[in-house]
Amino acid sequence: MATKNVRVFFLALLLLLASPLAQVARCQSDSDVDVTEAVEEVGDLGIVGEDVQDFGDGSFSPAPGVDTIYVFPKNSARVVSAGEETELLVGIKNDGEAAVNVIAIKASVHLPFDHSLLVQNLTVQTFNNASVPASAQATYPYIFAVSKFLQPGTFDLVGTIIYEIDQNPYQSTFYNGTIEVVEAGNVLSIESVFLVTLGIALLFLLGIWIRGQIKNLSKKTKRAPKVEVGTKTTDASMDEWLQGTAYTQSFSGKSKKKK
Repeated sequence: MATKNVRVFFLALLLLLASPLAQVARCQSDSDVDVTEAVEEVGDLGIVGEDVQDFGDGSFSPAPGVDTIYVFPKNSARVVSAGEETELLVGIKNDGEAAVNVIAIKASVHLPFDHSLLVQNLTVQTFNNASVPASAQATYPYIFAVSKFLQPGTFDLVGTIIYEIDQNPYQSTFYNGTIEVVEAGNVLSIESVFLVTLGIALLFLLGIWIRGQIKNLSKKTKRAPKVEVGTKTTDASMDEWLQGTAYTQSFSGKSKKKK
């Protein structure tokens, strides 16, 4: 537990020292996201650990003027290895008039066809000193791991950030979409398998086309050239003019010899 907390602390420190601009994705209700400007770090994150506070099954409404965003760093395909940690960055933008005190980030895994069927509750990451002033933005790291016994497949991940404004609790869903769980060490995803299969099929079709072209070319080269033998025609009007001349006499003599 201590090692994990130290790792999260250094990740937060790295985010504080990094440039305030990065690329993140805005969470939408239909799970389609748009990449937008990343948010500026505000203050010390004050990460306390996991499951320090029990939030129960209570559900709060989102606060007006508060928007959430997310990004899977170097994991745009959202492929999660079972039993291994996955990093997720959560951003919050405060367009309200009062400061937002971030309390915790939590997530859960559900079956894609029915969210009422809970597969696993993931880590609850709590914060001790994470305040976002009015008209400010901030990002927070969230590291989770699905069970190593979870069967590979497509699941729905629901991520929620819990915060307070004027001591009133609120929560916003920053991600509600699919993730692909694979076995540890298995880097092949459904998308990559499809692309590989498509590439093999295209190469196979290309090979068939090239083979057909070679066959057609060989058939053309093996064909014997046709030699047309024409028949000689004699113009009757020409013969009338040549009657009685030496040409007709020589021609008639040759024909008699042939007989």
